[in-house]
Amino acid sequence: MNYSIIRTILGHVIRFEGAFLLIPVIIALIYGESSGIYFAVCGAACLVVGTLMTHKKSGNRSFFAKEGFVSVSLSWIVLSVIGALPFVLSGVIPNPVDAMFEIVSGFTTTGASILPEVESLPKCMLFWRSFSHWIGGMGVLVFILAILPLGGSSEVYLMSAESPGPKFGKLLPKLQKSAMTLYGIYLTMTVIEMLLLLAGGMSLFDSICTAFGTAGTGGFGVYNDSMGSFSPYLQNVVTIFMVLFGINFNFYFFLLVKEVREAFAMEEVRWYLIIFAAATLMIAANLTIVQGGSPFYYLHHSAFQVASVMTTTGFATVDFNLWPNFSRSILVVLMFIGACAGSTGGGMKVSRYIIYFKTLRKELSTLIHPRSVKVIQCDGKAVDHDTIRSANIYLIAYIFIYMLSVLLISFDKFDLTTNFTAVAATFNNIGPGLNVVGPTGNFAGFSMFSKIVLIFDMLAGRLEIFPMLILLAPGTWKK
Repeated sequence: MNYSIIRTILGHVIRFEGAFLLIPVIIALIYGESSGIYFAVCGAACLVVGTLMTHKKSGNRSFFAKEGFVSVSLSWIVLSVIGALPFVLSGVIPNPVDAMFEIVSGFTTTGASILPEVESLPKCMLFWRSFSHWIGGMGVLVFILAILPLGGSSEVYLMSAESPGPKFGKLLPKLQKSAMTLYGIYLTMTVIEMLLLLAGGMSLFDSICTAFGTAGTGGFGVYNDSMGSFSPYLQNVVTIFMVLFGINFNFYFFLLVKEVREAFAMEEVRWYLIIFAAATLMIAANLTIVQGGSPFYYLHHSAFQVASVMTTTGFATVDFNLWPNFSRSILVVLMFIGACAGSTGGGMKVSRYIIYFKTLRKELSTLIHPRSVKVIQCDGKAVDHDTIRSANIYLIAYIFIYMLSVLLISFDKFDLTTNFTAVAATFNNIGPGLNVVGPTGNFAGFSMFSKIVLIFDMLAGRLEIFPMLILLAPGTWKK
C-alpha cells in the first residue's frame, strides 16, 4: 500500500473542502448570521492541514486499483467528517452521529434527513446542505482532477472508482480534459436551471439551493414541504432538470461535439426515457381512476415524483405516501432502477438492467440452442466479459448488503415497509421512503446504531459498493 500518495490525495481533498467551507461564510455575512464563524474556522483549519499534507511530495508514485479504491473511500469519509463539524460546533445538530447522517446524505446526494423542520436553520447552514449535493453530485475527486491533475495512473483509478456505472470510459484522450468537460456541462446546466427558476419568481437564494439539489440529484429542500409550495411552472422546471441530470453525461458530450447520431444511439438513454414515460402515465392513470379529478393534475405530480425517485433526487410536491398501493409500488420499483450510468443519479442504473436482461435472454437462447454463439451488445458494441462479470458481482454484493441492512435496522421495531424503504432510500441515494420515512417524515426516530448502518449504506451506494468493501477488507492492509 502506497500510504504517501494516499496522504497526498487526502491532503488535496481537505484543502479543497477548506475552500468550499469558506463559501457559506459569504452567505452568513450577507444575512448577518453569527454561525458563519464555524465555517470560517473549519475552512481555515482545512486549508492549513491540507497544505501541510500536500507540501511533502510523494517519493513513490506507484498507484494501483487498491490505492484508488482506498483513496476514494477515505476521501469521502474525511470529507463527511469535516463537513459535519459546522453542524456540531454551532449546535444546529449537536449529536455527531446525526450531523454525520445529515452531511453524508448531502455529499452522497441522498437527501434523507434527521431534521424535523428546516426553515428555522440559518441560511448558511441551508446553503451548506444544498451545496454538499452539488459537490458530491459529480464527485469531489473528479473536481480535483479537473483543476489539479495528479499525473500517472492515479487519475484513471480515482476517476473509475468514483464515477457511477458498470464501466468508466474517457470522453477525451486526457483524463483532465474529460473531467473538465464533465464539470463544464455540469456547471452550465446548473446555471441554466437557476436562471429559469429566477425567471419564475423564485428568490435568488432559493433558486441557487434548488439548482444545487437538482443538479446533484440530492433533494435537500429549504422548506419543510420540499417543492410543494412552489408554482407549477417552477415544479415543471425542476422535473425537466431532474430528468436531464439523470441522463448519462456522455450523451451531452456527443451533442457538444455534434455527434448527434452517436448520442441518440445510446440504448441506456432510450430505455431510461421509456421507463420514465411509462411509469408517469401508469401512476397518473391509477390516481385518476382511484381518486378522481383532473388527469392533467395527476400527470403533473406523477411526472415530478417519478423523475424525483428514478433520478434519486428526493424532492416532493405531494405526500406520495397517501397514493394508492399500485402507484406506490411503481415508485418502490423505480427506487431499485435508478438513473443512467455516468449521471449524477444513484440506484442500480438502467445500464445494469439492460446487461442483466440481455444476459438472461442469451442464457435462455443457449439452453434452447446449445451450439449457438450469442454476443451481448449495447449501443451496437459487444459487451466484454469483464463488464458482465462486474455487473453480476455488483448485484450479489448489492443484495447481500441490502438484506443485512434491513435485518440490522429491524431492531428499532419499525414496520417492515419503513425498514425496507429506509434502506432502499439510503442505499440507492434517494432520500424519502414510505411510512415513517415518507416525504413528510424523517429518519430522526432511528437509533444511533441504525443511523450508522444507513450512513454506510449511503456511502456504499454512492461509491458503487466496492470502494467501501475494499476499505474494510483485512487483505487490503496486508503487505
